[in-house]
Amino acid sequence: MAKTSPSRPVSRAKRAAAVKTQPAGKERYGAPALEKGLDVLELLAGLSQGVSQSEIAQLLGRSLQEVYRVVMVLERRGFIQRQKGEDGYFLSNRMFDLANRYPPLSRLINLATPLMRQAAGAANQALHMAVLDSTSIRVIAQVDSPAPFGFRLRVGTKNPAMATASGRLLVALQPQAARDWVLDELRRSRPKDEADALVRRTEIIRARGYEMVTGEGLQGITDVSFPLIDSSGFAQAALTMPYLPETRQTIGFDEACEIVFRAAETITAMLGGTPPQVSFPLARITARRPPNRLG
Repeated sequence: MAKTSPSRPVSRAKRAAAVKTQPAGKERYGAPALEKGLDVLELLAGLSQGVSQSEIAQLLGRSLQEVYRVVMVLERRGFIQRQKGEDGYFLSNRMFDLANRYPPLSRLINLATPLMRQAAGAANQALHMAVLDSTSIRVIAQVDSPAPFGFRLRVGTKNPAMATASGRLLVALQPQAARDWVLDELRRSRPKDEADALVRRTEIIRARGYEMVTGEGLQGITDVSFPLIDSSGFAQAALTMPYLPETRQTIGFDEACEIVFRAAETITAMLGGTPPQVSFPLARITARRPPNRLG
């Protein structure tokens, strides 16, 4: 079986060294079986194909005996699974299901999904909703276009925040401390001119209340993102339309943008927030588009 190589596993010797370097005076509580289970889940999350128990042990730098019981429990509890007749383990949807049961996230998805479906049907375009996940964004809901073809992002997709319309909008409309933290991370990881351009763009987004960019992910697609504001006055999520023009266009770009904004406006009201003041038609992009997708 061909293997997909994840990030280099941490050896037991390195783990032991890390324990010894903990600051003095701070107790370290260990739960070896739990840590082995988390290691297995994190490993499988980074692989695109199933791996056997022996491969799991090899990739984690552990013995087969160390991972055997952990793998059996994770399989019994439904966190990992195998195809019938095969030895390779892969992640199930159990962790995704648990994440969606988290009350704030579950409430947001339940509120937004019916309105997303209505807007997607009216605009004849696909829509997705994303939230911040550290310095990245995570797609938590997606609705297909009713058109015969369209562009969609898979639920669970994760991308660097500053490399997407959704992410830049979310960062721009966060509390100052959170916004500064993400931008400081950006400055540390990107050349100064790129970082400065993205910081300036974030300030523009904050002032106008939406983000629009053409050809950032795929040529021919214009991403338009509107915020979902909660009662604290900050963006809890972003609603994005990856607008794909059709040869026989029934709904124009400007009309589609306003349809999606009205959906975002309604969701914001349901969250107890106040939407940004946006004028239509939206102002087209005048600045150079952001740098190529950040790694």
